[in-house]
Amino acid sequence: MKDERGEEETKSEGGRSVFNSSFILHPSSLPSPPASSLILHPSSFPPFPTFRPHPLFRGGHAQTIAGAYLPGPQFPYCAREHLVTLADGDRIVLHEDAPAEEGLAGAAFGEGRIALLAHGLGGSHLSGYMQRTAAKLAARGVRVIRMDLRGSGRGFAHARHPVHAGRSDDVAAVLAWIGERHPGQPVTTVGYSMGANMVLRMAGKFGGHAPANLARVMAVCPPIDLAHCSDGMQRGLNRHYDRRFVRGLMAHIGRRRREIPDVLDRILDPAPQRLIDFDDQFTAPLCGFADVHDYYAQASSAPLLPRIAVPALIIAAADDPIICVRMFQKATYSPTTQLVITPSGGHLGFIGVGGIDPDRRWLDWRTIEWVLSQPSS
Repeated sequence: MKDERGEEETKSEGGRSVFNSSFILHPSSLPSPPASSLILHPSSFPPFPTFRPHPLFRGGHAQTIAGAYLPGPQFPYCAREHLVTLADGDRIVLHEDAPAEEGLAGAAFGEGRIALLAHGLGGSHLSGYMQRTAAKLAARGVRVIRMDLRGSGRGFAHARHPVHAGRSDDVAAVLAWIGERHPGQPVTTVGYSMGANMVLRMAGKFGGHAPANLARVMAVCPPIDLAHCSDGMQRGLNRHYDRRFVRGLMAHIGRRRREIPDVLDRILDPAPQRLIDFDDQFTAPLCGFADVHDYYAQASSAPLLPRIAVPALIIAAADDPIICVRMFQKATYSPTTQLVITPSGGHLGFIGVGGIDPDRRWLDWRTIEWVLSQPSS
């Protein structure tokens, strides 16, 4: 079978395969980056523009670092905060950015669209991609809800339980809160990295019974197979990211011990050096999993991808040093899913050449296009 670019596409048992033979050389070998974006592209989706990396940021590491640290515009905080109580008693904080034409004085949703954004591990509503995307969407009449994941950002003191990659029910709770507070408004849910896994997992768990207000989902650089990601981060320079995650998590739980009464905790001695060790010693036992392998198996979204019934867009890069692209070869997808693998972009980088979009943040503009392509109420 050929895709819309006329290239040969293969199938895997139980669903769609996403790579042609020129991309995957052999199932046991690492894939070579394609010359242009590789797309599993149902005919119902609009054409997808190619990502062309900025010449100063070539390669996955350069894109990842530039995406995180490249200076950009400063955005004043103009959001309205909300607290949402979860089933186990923890609470998370939402940051509601009103559409530009309404301003903070507006009390009700307008007739436009809503975007719910969920950040990645170690991020918050203040992460650069969260602020930029919220500002650009609000300027185009979209109401944006930036979600601080459990224990993150402004919600730090409101959570006794740790966050983990499988807490898709937290995202579902926010979606239900939006539906109750503002009925009849369609929501596009966008997740980044760990938040992207949660969003896909939520949509897969819903299957054909998604809430009426869930219009579509988007997942950027999702770790759909957590065990595969863990293995990939033990190779070469990728170990830098693994150690950085562990340092951030150790600092986070140290602060939890100091500032949150009755916090769920475990003494880590010796201190873990790898993310898989942290998850085995801390995340898995405190979150009800038998061990790290049970956690990774249950929290990964890959087994649920074939069940997604709403329109879904997944964007990943072939040179992502954190999310190994090979896991997408093994996964199967529902007919409502569009998967885009770009040859470069790193992890949440996607710093492109000029002249294509209003600025070089290619990912921001693809998110805006996806949100605005949903029918308004």
